[in-house]
Amino acid sequence: RGEDCRASMNKGDLTQGSVFKQLILFSIPIVMGELFQNFYNSVDAFVVGNLVGDHALAAVSVCETPAQLIVGFFNGMSLGASVVTARAFGSGDWRKTQLRMRTCFTAALVLGVLLSVDGVLCAPLLLAATNVDDALFTEAVRYLRIYMAGLMFMVIYNIAAGILRAIGDTRSPFLILVVSCCVNIVFDLMLVGLDMGVAGVALATVFAQSISAVLAYRRIRHMSADFRISVGEIRTNWKAVAEMFSIGFPSGLQSSLVFLSNMFVWRYINAFDPGAIAGIGIAQRLDKFVAMPCKAFGLAVTTFVGQNVGAGNCRRCREGTAKALALSLLTVAVIGSVLYAFTEPCVAIFNRTERVIHVGTDMMHVIIPTYIAMTVREILIGALRGYGNARVPMLLSLLGMIGVRQIYLALAMHVAYRVEYIYYCYPIAWTSTAVMLLLYYLFYRRRQKCSNEK
Repeated sequence: RGEDCRASMNKGDLTQGSVFKQLILFSIPIVMGELFQNFYNSVDAFVVGNLVGDHALAAVSVCETPAQLIVGFFNGMSLGASVVTARAFGSGDWRKTQLRMRTCFTAALVLGVLLSVDGVLCAPLLLAATNVDDALFTEAVRYLRIYMAGLMFMVIYNIAAGILRAIGDTRSPFLILVVSCCVNIVFDLMLVGLDMGVAGVALATVFAQSISAVLAYRRIRHMSADFRISVGEIRTNWKAVAEMFSIGFPSGLQSSLVFLSNMFVWRYINAFDPGAIAGIGIAQRLDKFVAMPCKAFGLAVTTFVGQNVGAGNCRRCREGTAKALALSLLTVAVIGSVLYAFTEPCVAIFNRTERVIHVGTDMMHVIIPTYIAMTVREILIGALRGYGNARVPMLLSLLGMIGVRQIYLALAMHVAYRVEYIYYCYPIAWTSTAVMLLLYYLFYRRRQKCSNEK
């Protein structure tokens, strides 16, 4: 049965064939999935901003970074599970692949339960760290606690999606996101219509996440009858868990610490008026739409490199990284140009207050031209993770995304407390990180050798 399953999924094998064609076909569902993930995350802001009010929108915007502090950690852990599974899959050993799938999923699930509980308990502390205004605090805590209570479902989906991508299935995670996004929209409108405010949109999100978790788990069960939650296998296969953590933990820690840095950025942002807060929150949501090709191709190159390292083909790893970078730059240039031209009406979709539109538009016009730096950062981080090297990229990212950005903000805000200075902290962090990663990647690529390199 293992050989039959392995043969049925040869279409997910990225170790042979046209690199450009495979990257494009593999990445399209990820890009579409990122698009729906952004719609998914933006629905709450859209409904609240149009049907509840500016203060409710500001409260939801304030919660974005504290929530992503924990969610980002599990996104990193899912990359660890993806790389470990991709290597096993690339080696051609289906039985080993199944074992990696079960062990990684179970280990991450156990950790997810613990951190989900911590998230609910620590929600007030997370918000207090952002120096949120007292007028927004009560609604923000209500939203964040409900959101954190459903974090476990998001963990299940992210880990399952990472495993599915590792064996070449990017279509299923995309279709699951489409379903959950539609569910989220319907329940957002329904619960807000029942005058439940921010609590209603939070509950709708949790319910939609539970749907995506169930569907993702069932999809893996369909592809692998041996897939199950097995706590006992964590002990007997601790090397696989250790490998997952060696890649996933630095990636997750990097993401969490960057979002922790964002929380301190929000300490500066929260000193401004609610209109400015809402405008920056909208800009950050629009920012994700331009960034989605970067993230999608970054995820694709992680799986691509991981499989080819497992197959012992480093030359193909290097070729895939270069072509993924070219494809990502081209896609970002097209999307960024369109959004730059129509920024104001895009911001107005979320809220029509003049101050909100002005701040959101100005911020997007500053950061869009610098997306080349974000593209380089995401692709190189993805490639290095595929090689199994997550620690150095983590350190370089922390140096650029936290160190450089916080130093800039401290100096700039000391000179004058202006909202415009917030806009520039993002391009400065992206650029400094991209330069360091590029120099390191060129050094690392020369030294890297795969077994049986072709």
